Amino acid sequence: MSFTKARLALAGALVAAALSACVVAPAPGYYGGGVVVAAAPPPVQYEAVGVAPAPGYLWVGGSWFWAGGRYVWHPGFWQAPRAGYHWVAHGWVRGPGGWREAPGHWVRG
Repeated sequence: MSFTKARLALAGALVAAALSACVVAPAPGYYGGGVVVAAAPPPVQYEAVGVAPAPGYLWVGGSWFWAGGRYVWHPGFWQAPRAGYHWVAHGWVRGPGGWREAPGHWVRG
């Protein structure tokens, strides 16, 4: 085996070893189909709603999300309508063990 081929083989082995050390795991708190938090979310923040970018667009209000072990505000945005669907807003529901995140989503009907 030539010196160049040996160097390429060694480089390939090092890259394979480095990539095998990568671990993909869900973020803490996302087990069981949703985030459950002991503390209640903060009050909803006031947002000035501007003019829709096109007729029929829906304003999706901002909401608190759980990220990095704390509540983080995501501002609202304009969403294109979906024929035959209505929007259910993001929110938090109190239940056993704390507050469960209920992501916003489109529902048929």
